Amino acid sequence: MAFILEKVLEDLDHRLSNHLPFQDPLEDAKQHYGMNTRLLETIVDHWKTKYNWRERENFLNQYPHFKTKIQGLDIHFVHVKPKETKGLKVVPLLLVHGWPGSFREFLETIPMLTTPQLGRNFVFEVVVPSLPGYGFSDAAVRPGMNPSAIAVIFKNLMARLGFNRYYIQGGDWGSMIVHVMSVLYPDRILGVHQNMCFVNTPIANMKMFMASVYPSLFMKQEHVNLIYPLSKMYSYILLESGYLHLQATKPDTVGVALRDSPVGLAAYILEKFTTWTNKEWKDLEDGGLTKKYTLTNLLDNVMIYWVNRSITTSMRLYSEAFSSDYYNQQWDRQPIKDVPSGCLRAEHEIAFSPDFILEEKYENLVHLKDYDNVGHFAAFQEPELFSKDVYDFVDKVEKLPKEKKK
Repeated sequence: MAFILEKVLEDLDHRLSNHLPFQDPLEDAKQHYGMNTRLLETIVDHWKTKYNWRERENFLNQYPHFKTKIQGLDIHFVHVKPKETKGLKVVPLLLVHGWPGSFREFLETIPMLTTPQLGRNFVFEVVVPSLPGYGFSDAAVRPGMNPSAIAVIFKNLMARLGFNRYYIQGGDWGSMIVHVMSVLYPDRILGVHQNMCFVNTPIANMKMFMASVYPSLFMKQEHVNLIYPLSKMYSYILLESGYLHLQATKPDTVGVALRDSPVGLAAYILEKFTTWTNKEWKDLEDGGLTKKYTLTNLLDNVMIYWVNRSITTSMRLYSEAFSSDYYNQQWDRQPIKDVPSGCLRAEHEIAFSPDFILEEKYENLVHLKDYDNVGHFAAFQEPELFSKDVYDFVDKVEKLPKEKKK
C-alpha cells in the first residue's frame, strides 16, 4: 500500500483541529436527521487523540498489496495465498466491495478464508481489489466507468494473475459487478456469492404487488413481516436513498464539500454504517456504531477515502450506473443462468427479495441463508459469519455433480 506523505497527515490534523463549531442537534433527534453532531464530536475527538495512521498503515500492510495497469488504469489489490495447502484444493476467490466501503471491509475475513477449516478439503487464495476511483486504484478520466466496465477490468485482473476459473463474491456495487461477471463470463466463474441479493425489475415488482393479497402463500411469515405492507418497505427505501439521487445526478458538487472537510466526509460515510447496519440504530444517541465496529476500524475506511481524495470519483459510479447508456444494457433483467449462485440474506439489508422473487434472477441458486441482526456490511460487521457462509456456499458447489457445474 502506498506510503502517505507526512504533509497529508499534518494537513488532516490541522483541518480536524480547526473545523467550525457544529450545529446543535434537535432535542431527542437521535440519528433521524442524519448523523447527530454530538456523536460526530465523539468520532472527531477519537480521530484527533487516539487514531494513529502510521500504526494503522502497519495493520493495513500486514497483507501484500499490489498495483497493475489494466486498460490504462493502475488497479490496486490485496492478494493473499494460503500458507497451508497440503492435501487441499486451493480455490481462487475475488472479493468485491461497494460504496462507502473499501478493501478494508474484508481484512478480518482473510485469515479465516486463507486458513484450512476443519472438515473442508479446500482453502481460498484471496484477491481483494479496490474499485476504479476508490481507494488506491486510479479513477477514470472519461465517462463510462460503470459496473459492466469494472466487471471487464476485474476479469482481466484475474486473468493477469493466472486464474482461468474462480469464485466471486460481492455486496453493494460489488454485488452488481459480480452479477455482470457471471452473465458475461460464465465459463470463468465457478460460483457467485452475494450479500445483497435483490431483484428490482418490473416483473418482480408486479409479483410482489400480487403476492400482497395472500403473502403467506408465497413466503415464510418472517419474510412477510419484512416486506409488507409494501408501502412501509418502499417508504423506507425512499427515506434512505436521498444520497443515491444526489450521487446519481450531481456527484461532483457534493464531492467538493466532502473533499475539503474530513469531518464532513466522516459524517457522510459513517452515517451509512449506522443506518445500513441496523435500522433500529437510528433511535440510539450513539448510533450503535461501537456495537459491531470500533471507531478505529471505521476510521480506517474513512481514511482510505481521505488520503486518496477519492470520494468524488467513488460517487461518480452512481452517475455512471444510472446513465441512460448503462440502463439500456438492461443488466438487472439478465438472469444468472448457469453459474451456481449463493445468497447471504441479511435482516437489515437495505432491500429484501423473498425466495420466489430471487428465482427470477438466480436460475441455479444452490445456497440461500438468512441471518438475523446482520446488515449491509456483512464482512466488516460479522467476519466469522461471513467467512463461514462463503465456505458453506463453495462447499456445496464443489460437491455438485459435474453435469450441474458450468
